[in-house]
Amino acid sequence: MIAYLRGILDSKTPAAAVVDCGGVGWECLIPLSTYDRLPATGCDVKLLTSHVVREDAEILYGFATESEKQTFELITSVSGVGPKLALAILSGLTVGDLQLAIADGNAKRLAAVKGIGKKTAERIVVELRDKVNPIEALANGKAAEGDDAKAGILRDAMLALAALGFSDDTARQQVQRVLEEDPSVSSTETIIRRALAAK
Repeated sequence: MIAYLRGILDSKTPAAAVVDCGGVGWECLIPLSTYDRLPATGCDVKLLTSHVVREDAEILYGFATESEKQTFELITSVSGVGPKLALAILSGLTVGDLQLAIADGNAKRLAAVKGIGKKTAERIVVELRDKVNPIEALANGKAAEGDDAKAGILRDAMLALAALGFSDDTARQQVQRVLEEDPSVSSTETIIRRALAAK
């Protein structure tokens, strides 16, 4: 199993990247989210990989982050969803948005991605809902936006609310509501206080 490639980025397109590892060029199929994070050609790069072996081919799928790779593998665990469709989903939604859609049971959000039908979207939600932590989903959404500090604050607030007796779903919904009312909120205590006041 090939876990990752580290080398020189030889070429890239929105659908694939070639990494030169010691004179051997390895082609990886990639989602748009990974393409956006790739350095300029000729620079050092590391791609995490998922190695898929079929009867007629061996294909490497490359990812810039561990969360992209794990989400790809989670999506392909759904019956009837192959790697090509999983890449389309990761190209159409961020990991955080995808996790939130699954946690919310929002099949419509998934079906809006080109190539994903209504039935496939519903199957993904049904099969993965128990495998997606709603607390991590909301925090990952903020981390994907580049706001790691806010992600940590949200995660702490949701964990505190869960410790106070809220279900994970309710804690996430309360924190989302507070964020929608005041996107600039920047303290765990404020989020908890406002969530409790609305209970």
